[in-house]
Amino acid sequence: FEERDHINTTIVNAIDESAANWGVKVLRYEIKDLTPPAEILHSMQRQITAEREKRALIAASEGRRQEQINIASGEREAAIARSEGERQAAINRAQGEANAIVALAEASATALRQVGAAIREPGGEDAMNLRVAEHYVDAFGNLAKTNNSIIVPANLGEMSGLIASALHIVKTQK
Repeated sequence: FEERDHINTTIVNAIDESAANWGVKVLRYEIKDLTPPAEILHSMQRQITAEREKRALIAASEGRRQEQINIASGEREAAIARSEGERQAAINRAQGEANAIVALAEASATALRQVGAAIREPGGEDAMNLRVAEHYVDAFGNLAKTNNSIIVPANLGEMSGLIASALHIVKTQK
């Protein structure tokens, strides 16, 4: 703009000096029609086109860059959400298992207290011996059901004694 003002001032002064002999005072000038040579017009068009293409490439590049940033950010947030979900699921499973273990332990403790109280009752010890004998016989019966098992009691005398005492308890209960 400073150069344009300087050119305007120089041209107005030059025209004013030439026209002063005729009694004309030049205050300003204006170029109405400017027709540069075809080569210059073509060069200017190429420059304008190049500038537009450059801006378009920059805009497209910025768009791709922002797209990649958005995709990466979305993937990161999805991975974090998945990780937090898996973490919470693991915590929930662990708490569930812990609660199940506690409940089982409490149930076992209650059952043992009740068995202990039942044993102290009259006839409780005999009932316990009968129950143990039943479990012993059931366990050996289940082992005998498989084809590849051979059952050899550690002490045959104890087994017969256990069965005999179980039968004695049953007879005395009648």
